[in-house]
Amino acid sequence: MICTTQKGVILSMRIDESTIERIRQSADIADVIGDYVSLKKKGANLWACCPFHGEKSPSFSVSPAKGIYKCFGCGKAGDAIRFIMDIEGLGYGEALRHLAKKYGIEIQETQLSDEQQLAQNERESLLIALNYAKSYYQDNLFQHEEGKNIAYPYFKERGFSDKTIRTFELGYSLDNWDAFTKEAVRNGYNVDILVKAGLTILKGNENETVQQNQKTFDRFRNRVTFPIHNVSGKVIAFGARILKNDKTQAKYLNSPETEVYHKSNVLYGIYQAKNAIRTKDVCYLVEGYTDVISLHQAGIENVVASSGTSLTIEQIRLIARFSQNITVLYDGDPAGIKASLRGMDMILEEGLNVKLVVFPEGEDPDSYVQKIGSDAFVEYIQKTASDFITFKAELSLKEAGSDPFKRAELIKDMVASISKIPDSIKRSVFFQKTANLMQIDEGILIAESNKISLERSKQREKDNQRDANRQRLQNDLPSGVTLSKPEPNVNFDDLPSFSEEDEFSGFPTDFIPNNRTTNVQNIQPNIPVSPPKVLTGIALQEKECVRLLISHGIKEVDPGVAPGVTLMQYILSEIDGMNFGTPIYHDILTMCRERFTQGVVLDTKFFISHSNPTIQQEAINLVTERYSASEAWLKYEIIVPTEDDKLADLAYQNILRLKKAFNDQQMKDLMQQLAKTSDADEQTHLLGLFMKAKEIEKQISKELGTVVGR
Repeated sequence: MICTTQKGVILSMRIDESTIERIRQSADIADVIGDYVSLKKKGANLWACCPFHGEKSPSFSVSPAKGIYKCFGCGKAGDAIRFIMDIEGLGYGEALRHLAKKYGIEIQETQLSDEQQLAQNERESLLIALNYAKSYYQDNLFQHEEGKNIAYPYFKERGFSDKTIRTFELGYSLDNWDAFTKEAVRNGYNVDILVKAGLTILKGNENETVQQNQKTFDRFRNRVTFPIHNVSGKVIAFGARILKNDKTQAKYLNSPETEVYHKSNVLYGIYQAKNAIRTKDVCYLVEGYTDVISLHQAGIENVVASSGTSLTIEQIRLIARFSQNITVLYDGDPAGIKASLRGMDMILEEGLNVKLVVFPEGEDPDSYVQKIGSDAFVEYIQKTASDFITFKAELSLKEAGSDPFKRAELIKDMVASISKIPDSIKRSVFFQKTANLMQIDEGILIAESNKISLERSKQREKDNQRDANRQRLQNDLPSGVTLSKPEPNVNFDDLPSFSEEDEFSGFPTDFIPNNRTTNVQNIQPNIPVSPPKVLTGIALQEKECVRLLISHGIKEVDPGVAPGVTLMQYILSEIDGMNFGTPIYHDILTMCRERFTQGVVLDTKFFISHSNPTIQQEAINLVTERYSASEAWLKYEIIVPTEDDKLADLAYQNILRLKKAFNDQQMKDLMQQLAKTSDADEQTHLLGLFMKAKEIEKQISKELGTVVGR
């Protein structure tokens, strides 16, 4: 449900807690993440290459049992809701709506105050406006006389069925300067949001308001529209084609870059294609929107286009979420093929497997599939697809002919491409193949590759040194002054073909489980201990204590000795009066103490679903295990004790180490104070405290089985 303030900002209402809990219960973490990456089971968890950073070996772990994900490479972690927030860049409320829609949950909402409304994420407003525009354009196509007479026949001439038109949500913008903008404003949409979404253009003095002299224009007027979706299916931009023969206007027009749309990160058709790419384990990459639509209609659904840009690293990594195999489909234009070959090195460098297909002269994927049909089209691809090296060699050898210099340059170019492949076995295979094709010794190719790799390494060192020098200069500059970056060299041939663009005291202290007392008095240092700035011995033991509380707090610490006593109750009683210095662990401990005094023992789920992202992230980091027992051990009945089997010992040892760390810090502080004072009475007092702390150290060390120096 949408509401607006008097200023017309598009805003969402608050989802009630019962609905949020239903969404949490319904959202299966593997199912949610499986919409974005291909997950493979290994042990108790599922693994994939991380969708948040580029990597070639999987370090992204999903735990269906705990309902969390964690990347051991970049550190991203969370639950299903956090994943949607991170991957889509959505606010909390919009991520909940996304999951509610996925699982068919009806949203129950309450009205927000004006202040709460204004605090909503602008990004959500942009997405809502773009979705409205999509529906508006589609209504024009099917219901408005102009759309039915002009745009609808165009799509029919392209061979698109009504089902296909609705699948890709194609539409039409009327031949009117501001028909869309006026209609959107009448429906409560703020012009500022429409402009920021790339839907409306403002003309006039930028210092004046819209209500004064600025005029508004529809960006995509008199054009058929192709909504561009992100991976989850939200409309983030539009491509549009003019239907008139007007040389004064660009044939194709794209949305400008916005907060929700960065064309280098987007692939046209990825939402419609992702499941097919995962199932077929190959992605067909084409050049145009209509190529994607025609192939999809023909049953070839694992196809995407680069959305009007030269192929980018981000687009390649997007494909890699679903498959490691790419087949690039080109039309028969030699110049276009040569220009596009530059992107192939990037695919190789990302560790993906790439093949290429060229269609007969004058044909493109759209026309060819309509000409020969889907079965013959797929057969053609299977027969003619060649690996990148073979393709490049055959294409260039025709030009080089017998000219030795051109052949030498061609060989160097091929070696440069092969040297970018990260997998050594694949490199070796391609060196062998190139040696055979070019009739040259394989050792020479490998030597040349080593030379190229060395040069690249030196260049990277220079780049890193330059960046380091630049950062040092920046650090020396006055506050607010920034070094300008040098402009990159621009190759205008590479430009896109589209022209636009929550401490409580009072905890009971009389409880200590039988056989599990530390036999050491509660240590409450008379000298305050400063919070550690780095992860010191104290911080490490605080971390382990919090880990035990989060992971096992609701479990019985020792059922045989103290039935019914939870680990939370045991630890909190043992460390009563002790405060943690590390802020995040202090906050978590405070939550545990507060809720326990209210009769509530917090469980793992409370922390890994916490609304505070810092607490949630730390909780997931603490409960996530990177390694698990080998399945072969289970097969041969090799029993590996779990933490549940030794919970009492783990808690007991941690409490002792925690108290020892605090006591060690107290002794260190006492020694420093002794060195600074010359007052005899003060020295006697401090020495007394030190000897008392030393005796405590001996008791703890005896319990731990460690040796203490004299």
